[in-house]
Amino acid sequence: MAATVPTQIRIDEATKKQAVELLEGLGMNLSEAVNMFLKQVVLYRGIPFEIRYPELKPEVIEAMKEAKRMSRDPGVKGFTDIDDLFEELNS
Repeated sequence: MAATVPTQIRIDEATKKQAVELLEGLGMNLSEAVNMFLKQVVLYRGIPFEIRYPELKPEVIEAMKEAKRMSRDPGVKGFTDIDDLFEELNS
């Protein structure tokens, strides 16, 4: 087995927590997963998967546009308190 060297990387805390939980379910730890990824980088001589923005459904894109329009419309009622929002919804 090849010698290993300690390596330090910075990872967003929430991302690391989610990844560790998922990897444990697969029977591996974060170090093993990173080593596997790096071996694939060497094997493929680059990132071993396609990197791109996810394709969004047209209705999701339209909803995002509508939300953006609403956020800029001074005529749209806004709420700063969740109780006020629910009171409005229930009336």
